[in-house]
Amino acid sequence: MKSSVSEDLGCRRGDFSRKHYGSVELLISSDADGAIQRAGRFRVENGSSDENATALPGTWRTAVHLENPEYHTRWYFKYFLGQVHQNYIGNDAEKSPFFLSVTLSDQNNQRVPQYRAILWRKTGTQKICLPYSPTKTLSVKSILSAMNLDKFEKGPREIFHPEIQKDLLVLEEQEGSVNFKFGVLFAKDGQLTDDEMFSNEVGSDAFQKFLHLLGDTVTLKGWTGYRGGLDTKNDTTGIHSVYTLYQGHEIMFHVSTMLPYSKENKQQVERKRHIGNDIVTIVFQEGEEPCPAFKPSMIRSHFTHIFALVRYDQQNDNYRLKIFSEESVPLFGPPLPSPPVFTDHQEFRDFLLVKLINGEKATLETPTFAQKRRRTLDMLIRSLHQDLMPDLHKNMLNRRSFSDVLPESPKSARKKEEARQAEFVRIGQALKLKSIVRVDAPSGLVASGICKKEPWEPQCFCSDFPHEAVCADPWGQALLVSTDAGVLLVDGDLLAVPVFDRTLPVKQMHVLEALDLLILRADRGKDARLFVFRLSAVQKGIEGKQAAWSRCDCRENKLEKTKGCHLYAINTHHSRELRVVVAIRNKLLLITRKHNKLRGVPSPSLLSPVSESPVEEFQYIREICLTDSPVVMTLVDGPTEESDNLICVAYRHQFDVVNESTGEAFRLHHVEASRVHFVAAIDVYEDGEAGLLLCYNYSCIYKKVCPFNGGSFLVQPSASDFQFCWNQAPYAVVCAFPYLLAFTPDSMEIRLVVNGNLVHTAVVPQLQLVASRSDIYFTAAAAESEVLSGGSSKGASAHNSPQTPPGGEAPVFPSSLGEGEIQSKNLYKIPLRNLVGRSIERPLKSPLVPKVITPPTSISVGIAAIPVTHSLSLSRMEIKEIASRTRRELLGLSEDGSPRSEAAPKPKSKARKQFEDSRGASTPGTVRSTSSDRVTSGSLESPSTAEANPEGQCASTGSDQDPGEDREGSPVWGSSPFQLPASSDEDIIDLK
Repeated sequence: MKSSVSEDLGCRRGDFSRKHYGSVELLISSDADGAIQRAGRFRVENGSSDENATALPGTWRTAVHLENPEYHTRWYFKYFLGQVHQNYIGNDAEKSPFFLSVTLSDQNNQRVPQYRAILWRKTGTQKICLPYSPTKTLSVKSILSAMNLDKFEKGPREIFHPEIQKDLLVLEEQEGSVNFKFGVLFAKDGQLTDDEMFSNEVGSDAFQKFLHLLGDTVTLKGWTGYRGGLDTKNDTTGIHSVYTLYQGHEIMFHVSTMLPYSKENKQQVERKRHIGNDIVTIVFQEGEEPCPAFKPSMIRSHFTHIFALVRYDQQNDNYRLKIFSEESVPLFGPPLPSPPVFTDHQEFRDFLLVKLINGEKATLETPTFAQKRRRTLDMLIRSLHQDLMPDLHKNMLNRRSFSDVLPESPKSARKKEEARQAEFVRIGQALKLKSIVRVDAPSGLVASGICKKEPWEPQCFCSDFPHEAVCADPWGQALLVSTDAGVLLVDGDLLAVPVFDRTLPVKQMHVLEALDLLILRADRGKDARLFVFRLSAVQKGIEGKQAAWSRCDCRENKLEKTKGCHLYAINTHHSRELRVVVAIRNKLLLITRKHNKLRGVPSPSLLSPVSESPVEEFQYIREICLTDSPVVMTLVDGPTEESDNLICVAYRHQFDVVNESTGEAFRLHHVEASRVHFVAAIDVYEDGEAGLLLCYNYSCIYKKVCPFNGGSFLVQPSASDFQFCWNQAPYAVVCAFPYLLAFTPDSMEIRLVVNGNLVHTAVVPQLQLVASRSDIYFTAAAAESEVLSGGSSKGASAHNSPQTPPGGEAPVFPSSLGEGEIQSKNLYKIPLRNLVGRSIERPLKSPLVPKVITPPTSISVGIAAIPVTHSLSLSRMEIKEIASRTRRELLGLSEDGSPRSEAAPKPKSKARKQFEDSRGASTPGTVRSTSSDRVTSGSLESPSTAEANPEGQCASTGSDQDPGEDREGSPVWGSSPFQLPASSDEDIIDLK
């Protein structure tokens, strides 16, 4: 039998390695006589260990993302400048000055107001979001405390000067430039030195074709855009250059053959002056198999940290890419496909530009650049502090609470305050306009983004979900959900079958299909227990339409020694032995259960009698006493399955690791904060070695977990350790390689596991995570249009596509609820396979249907029936034909393109209606949904996207998906709560 999704997740963690980002090598360059010239240590990314691998399209690739995009990171320009906000100045305990800016940000979120705060210190910039409460006063002290700044010399004072906005904008610009300049060096086959490469007067036809792919050739004289240090007045740096605009970033390329050439100067100093001072350089090397191959040590430059080696195969019309990064540059994505060969030239251009932009941002974090940035930031902060000191008492107010000013001023000073704020906003808007005009602002990044389907876009699993979900776990295609009404088995909008009633309040659960086990923790204070069931027995009860199990019916399923438990955890890899650790106050109880010889879910005839409980199969190993009650607990599998298994626990102000065999505890990390909110400890397997992501408050730290050696545990700093901060304090963090997803009550923040860099932030009102062991399930507020239409998303999607909202229109969220009204919620699903980018074998049989499910031949879509076929069996032409036909039908067009009358929706099939009626009549308390069926095929084109883009440039169809990758349950655009932003505001989620 194939392994379960959870086991696949664990195995994939071992497969996902930093090796995808290359390995560090000592590269030595020599001249034609073999004499060594230079040497350097570089990380070499080749995507494949074989340099001469067959030039086929990449078979392993991940999504391409800009890391730390400016429209998510340049907060002051986006949310503060030109808006009413407050700025404070103060000195910390070391007498170092700092600046704090706070604003109440609503933007187009409408229903999700929140405070945003930026703290500028000599060590760097910190940004956080804080929840808004109309009844709770938010003080400056509480904001600084959330940023771990609890002690300062004097209380912060507010700055009233409107000109302070200009100075703070300068501080934010120290994070890095919005625009980029990249060098492009042409190298002929066999050239070994930089003098030879820089002396090439003209490039080949292939090189010219590559330049045309990169961007447009522009005339420098009179050029008004970003110039990248080139002369645009007197032609001293050449007549032409190559320029492009990519996702709002202006990029100027310093092309070696376009820069001034000197016959007398063999070193071509004028060319080296520009390309040698670029952080990133593209080297276009002629020849399919250059010998010797290019090495970064051939180029004499102390400034260039990243080289992108590009080769063009004219015979197969594809490009091969290789990346060299100086050893100190942190890892950056996207990782190269394996092999790193691109047959789609536009795809290659997108990949290359994103890789280079991310690479330059990563280089700014190296010690060389980071120290310079810190010194500059410290100098600017101290200089600004000295300028403001003379006016400290005249123009500042001491310790005024932030909530006293926003959203409303004191009545006694209302007119004066309004006049001051009006002048403050006017000057800020003028500064913002000036920044845009001088082409140094992130204002256009969102509007110029690419219309594409992101891997984290969810599909609506169940619309109008009427219960408050506590936790859940997938069971086949269905979802076992613990709610305020008991435990329900939900299979989309079809049916919700009660499994356990509300007398068993389940707080944790694990569905282990491969072991035929269901583990539950029912929490009723001191009477909390752990229960274990056979899945086959539960399924038999569902098929027999038995009443929901009560707590009395589960007496034989209790694990007796678990009374009073408040937490439990199981091991990820349970191929040989299932390990369960139960926390009862400060005591850990280790329980194991051996695998049956029979793999998988056995047939009823092979099962032991149903009355026999699986409790007897569990054995109690030992008890471990801790110094305090754990809040977070994770099991870490050792590499040898002997006696090196660990338990990571979080309590007080620390994370500890405990040896399961000896019970000995070792300190993994101490939290330096007055208040600690522990979130998670996530096991991450990297190259066969265990690692842990420790999440608390706003922080996330990656720690290598060294194995036990002779009974001693060593926690040693590792080069791969890193730390980052979330913008909002999450209540849950999910790891789905290559992403980390942080969940807050009204947003989802997505970062990369390998370096913690931000890739996306989305606002999701009333977000509640319910399951994440395989696919990710969460509940969220439904949009107003969804509520009015009975939960169906098809009517709304025919008018406006959430992916391309019309200009000036904001997504509609539910209006304020009246007294007694209940907010409608939907249950959403993010398929794990979409996130990881690779297929995962998983059982598809739903426990609601005892027989093998045969996919129906069609699914009703309001107007016409669309054939349902898995993408693996579709050619690109067939996918395009389906998308084209679907577009015509959904737009009400006939085959010739003319409008036609709208037909009535296709009724449900008779068999299905009888099935639902029989279920509803025989099963009391079942939950029905009023919405119609969802389309689950991922190859349908959004009608409104096609309508807004008649040429199909931004419309995402099934042809954009790799035919070799079966993305199960890919959502229809109209049912996805995620959408591309229409302005520079933060992404808004329209739950349709």
